[in-house]
Amino acid sequence: MPLFGDTSPYRRFGREEWARLRADTPLTLDEADLTRLRGLNDPINLEEVVKIYLPLSRLLSMYVEATQDLFRVTNRFLGGEGSKVPFVIGLAGSVAVGKSTTARILKALLSRWGSSPKVDLVTTDGFLYPNAVLQREGLMRRKGFPESYDLPALLEFLAAIKAGRGAVQAPVYSHLVYDVVPDETITIDRPDILILEGLNVLQTSKLPKNGQGLPFVSDFFDFSIYLDADDELLRSWYVGRFLSLRETAFRNPESYFHRYAQISEGEALKTALDLWTNINLVNLHDSIRPTRPRADLVLTKGADHRIVAVDLRKL
Repeated sequence: MPLFGDTSPYRRFGREEWARLRADTPLTLDEADLTRLRGLNDPINLEEVVKIYLPLSRLLSMYVEATQDLFRVTNRFLGGEGSKVPFVIGLAGSVAVGKSTTARILKALLSRWGSSPKVDLVTTDGFLYPNAVLQREGLMRRKGFPESYDLPALLEFLAAIKAGRGAVQAPVYSHLVYDVVPDETITIDRPDILILEGLNVLQTSKLPKNGQGLPFVSDFFDFSIYLDADDELLRSWYVGRFLSLRETAFRNPESYFHRYAQISEGEALKTALDLWTNINLVNLHDSIRPTRPRADLVLTKGADHRIVAVDLRKL
């Protein structure tokens, strides 16, 4: 069912209808690329890239071109002042929905346009408060909720990017140790396109009456995407990923979750369901999915991570 029913600000496309919008956009990825880009327990294949992501790549190329035209017009109006700034794409959605795979595929496709743009990808994980801070504030079981992020630091990063500044630093997060890596950063140096991926990148906050509130993260976006799926699918994907990690990454003694590799399969399943039901599902319902209507494009997944519907905001 389309978002908002009959009064939806979106136009809904079925899978085959959306696939036809690819036109002559070339497929620049092969199976080896997809193997490298595919996330754990995400069975995405080249057919999905052709039918879903090539039309999206074509649409984004039009948005980037239109934004650049607007920049040139504005620059002339201002008498030639100002410098070119990156086109920023925000990507939001639940834990286990496949945001990382989608972000990596988009980065690969966009960077292979004929103009060979420079495309960077940053996740908001690096802007989480360190575990020591979360533990001190009693927020470890709220990790991933809006209050667990260093919002001022994230906004400062985006403001520097949109100001056209070079060599902007972003913090690094390690999924192995489940924490921000002290004194380690990545450098984002004037990309043509920046993809910012995270749970709550479309999150808003209550504006103060004096109008002095900070901007929202999404204020820096030129285009935003929300990746969606039914709760039951998300639960099964999360649990499946947790059990797979228990047999792989969790076995590393340095892993924050190493203790889960030592328990029985039944205990592991119980733990995964607890983490999903009492943390991730709550975050989804309270903080993440309510931001879905703010996206320019909503990709809805069905079984096997296949996109079954695309909702594009009407201009």
